Amino acid sequence: MRNLQRTRNELAAFLRARRERLSPADVGLPSGGRRRTPGLRREEVAALAGVGLTWYTWLEQGRDIGVSATFLDNLARVFKLDAAERRHLFLLAHERPPAEPGKTFCVVPPLVLRLMHDLAPHAAYVLNLRWDVLAFNEAADRLFGFERHAPEQRNMLWMLFTDPLLRERFDGWKEQAPQILSSFRRDYARATQEADIQAMVDELQKVSPDFKYWWSRHDVHAPCKGIRDLRVDDNVVAFEHVSLTIDAERHLRLVVYAQKS
Repeated sequence: MRNLQRTRNELAAFLRARRERLSPADVGLPSGGRRRTPGLRREEVAALAGVGLTWYTWLEQGRDIGVSATFLDNLARVFKLDAAERRHLFLLAHERPPAEPGKTFCVVPPLVLRLMHDLAPHAAYVLNLRWDVLAFNEAADRLFGFERHAPEQRNMLWMLFTDPLLRERFDGWKEQAPQILSSFRRDYARATQEADIQAMVDELQKVSPDFKYWWSRHDVHAPCKGIRDLRVDDNVVAFEHVSLTIDAERHLRLVVYAQKS
């Protein structure tokens, strides 16, 4: 109970601080002359967020009241919060982070590119939340054939279910593909349904019967064990693989495959 009260107090302080840093002009309101305190009035925030003054006042006082994700998004808009501040607001008020947009940052930092190439001879590539392959080294291209696809179609999930050559690369594809799809489903659950990630899922259901069947089952597997069997030069080779978060805010991950010794 004490921890919950502390969170409510922090939420109240956060809301007051964000309200006081804005001027009426920042949100398109007339200044209305001199004000005794800086920032917006509570009634102005309540009106802009579409809630009653009493309800918003209770929230800013740290009272134990529930809030919806829609209201929090409205409040984030009123306060002009950036992505980090919006996430903080949700964690304080909802005790869980907000849904993330499916469209993700598509510029890979130079240091990450250098690290990726320095990992040779191991295969390495960079994914975003939608599983677009944003960058890759030569070893990864030899293993997965990224250059065979135009940049806008260079998506790991799309390739897994539509590229016959990549399908042959995964030994025991019908066992491995559902596990990989389960990993994608965890990212899908973090993204908003109206984003481009949903459009890709809809299209895959049209073009791949296997994807449509497995997607409809809603199976959730434990994380992959870290070993994946791939066919290389007519031989089955075991690869250890790992996914490393390189930018949590932009959902960038570095995926590395190393031949098991």
